[in-house]
Amino acid sequence: MLRLCLLVVAHALRLAGAALLSPGSCAFEDSACGYEWDYAHLPWTLHGEGHYISVDTSYEGEKAVLSSPELYSEEWSCIRLIYQIATTSETSPDPTRLNLYLRQQGESFDRLLWSAKEPSDSWLIASLDLMNSTKKYKIVLEGEMRQDKSASIAVFEIKITPGYCIECDFEENHLCGFVNRWNPNVNWFVGGGNIRNSQSVLPKDHTLNSELGHYMYVDSVYVKHFQEVAQLISPKTTAPMSGCLSFYYQLKQESSIVFTVYLRDTSGFYEEIWKTDSAQSADWALAEVDFNAPYPMEVIFEVAFNSAKGGYVALDDISFSPVYCSNQTGTPFNPADAGCNFEEDLCNFYQDHKDGPGWSRVKVKRNVYRAGDHTTGFGYYLLANTKFTSQPGYIGRLYGPTLPGNLQFCLRFYYALYGFFKMSGTLAVYIFEENHVVQEKIWSVLDSPKGVWTQAEISFKKPMPCKVVFVSWCKSFWDCGLVALDDVSLSLGSCQAADLSLPNPGECTFEKDECVFTQKKRGRGSWHRRRGPTPTSYTGPKGDHTTGVGYYMYIEASDMVYGQRAYLVSRSLSGTSGKQCLTFFYHMYGAGTGLLSVYLKKEGDEEEIPLWRRTGEQSISWLRGLIEYESDRNYQIIFEAIRGVSIRSDTAIDDILFQAGPCLEVEEIQFSSGYPDSLNEIEY
Repeated sequence: MLRLCLLVVAHALRLAGAALLSPGSCAFEDSACGYEWDYAHLPWTLHGEGHYISVDTSYEGEKAVLSSPELYSEEWSCIRLIYQIATTSETSPDPTRLNLYLRQQGESFDRLLWSAKEPSDSWLIASLDLMNSTKKYKIVLEGEMRQDKSASIAVFEIKITPGYCIECDFEENHLCGFVNRWNPNVNWFVGGGNIRNSQSVLPKDHTLNSELGHYMYVDSVYVKHFQEVAQLISPKTTAPMSGCLSFYYQLKQESSIVFTVYLRDTSGFYEEIWKTDSAQSADWALAEVDFNAPYPMEVIFEVAFNSAKGGYVALDDISFSPVYCSNQTGTPFNPADAGCNFEEDLCNFYQDHKDGPGWSRVKVKRNVYRAGDHTTGFGYYLLANTKFTSQPGYIGRLYGPTLPGNLQFCLRFYYALYGFFKMSGTLAVYIFEENHVVQEKIWSVLDSPKGVWTQAEISFKKPMPCKVVFVSWCKSFWDCGLVALDDVSLSLGSCQAADLSLPNPGECTFEKDECVFTQKKRGRGSWHRRRGPTPTSYTGPKGDHTTGVGYYMYIEASDMVYGQRAYLVSRSLSGTSGKQCLTFFYHMYGAGTGLLSVYLKKEGDEEEIPLWRRTGEQSISWLRGLIEYESDRNYQIIFEAIRGVSIRSDTAIDDILFQAGPCLEVEEIQFSSGYPDSLNEIEY
């Protein structure tokens, strides 16, 4: 069995004493501090002498679960986890993983805050911001052993402290997760403490005003080249935050020193937020700078020297306040203001009337000929190049609201094309700078599946305020089809970072797997995960609802007999007091379509409670389903599909979302049979 190298690490990480630990914190010295493991899974082993708790593959099982006692804090907190993953296989398709979840009161799903799979020869530190909340919660650690035959996970310390993870006084051995970017000649070092065994260059730190206190410093003794640089990098922020970043520093220079503070996002882009002036600081000086991190960022303290006689810089007591240093006024930018589903109006979008009729807001009732909108399947969307405007040379422009400069954005929207000929270039997205003089095309449509709502996503960042403009262009009679637009959204950060972000709890798009769902019986007559159109013509979707080119779940009617049933069953979900909302999208197109039902099965009950049902052909579109339900006991949600009278009976579901609290909208009809009265009525 692979053993962890822990002896030196354990002594380095010991806390002052168990009595000083805050609730939820544990150094695993002589107890688990109220943490409990789930006996239905692999056991955790407490090593009192080494001061850690671990799980390994000496037992058979897939995972181990460790839960904290119930915790409560209305203040912003920082969770620091010191851990190690050890494995013999360097590369594995399904590696050992350590996950950290937040289990909040009143939620059926645990929220994944952090996940790691990288093995190491020594301990690592993870810093996680926990936003303030009035709900009680638990911290849940999950070790997934996966396919590694010889692997182990050790947790040395969990520490939960009030405040922000980017704050640090450098008094603890792990330095709050700050790391030095190693340079052969200049580096940040810990100063203070035991003076006789220290390379300290200062008499006292700022925190304790004592020779025993600690701080970080960098000096120029070993500088060999012009512009040698040392960087001290903070933990990455894991929650949006803005306010005042402050720190204390001392600077002594004999030749030029450049001391700069940067923000660095996940794509590696640097933004300078502070730079010292040329004056020396013989005593600790306070620096304050407005700080805005709407998406994950690192703070980098960088010192550049020009010679070996440059001097030194010392740093201490980094802190953060959610109130800006300067007296900033005005409302901060809300990216939701730059999105629209067009159900009520154009939101903050507008058209330039000199372009003519332009984009029209339309609604298509449920039918089997033309797809409805993307939001619900029976709501509003925008349509360009309609019969009123489709003449050669026509251009329709849709302007979005003004966006602030120097922020990274991710723009997402859905589009659909209808036409008989090649339609590449008929829809494009431009960035107009505020003066409307400078414009840049950042995206244009290529030929894509006709009549399928397809998602597009674009990352962009501009130094000056700008606007997003959707441009529809009718180049000639032969290239002039219909262009539809819906569900425009804007988020902070790059789209690539968003794609790598942790999944929303209770959401299943079936893009990677079946999520929390399993099948009662697998076989030809069960639910299948698929992308693209189904094999049988005139039934089933052409693409999924999530992106248009992703995965969904469906039943293949040609593999089933009339009346045969297929069940998709969720795992056991946590019961809560109060109402819950289940949203999903379903596709029931085909002359022989059967029945789709949703049931609630409470723990301990034999009978299943019917929540929702649809019978027969409903639409060629993906339609939204909404269900409001309650269960104070653990429960399961079951999707049941029954094959109809013919092979044109493929039924599909996608984009399932569980949410705490009542539904913001309520479906008027929970149970229906036969065809809807309005089927095949097309109205604009």
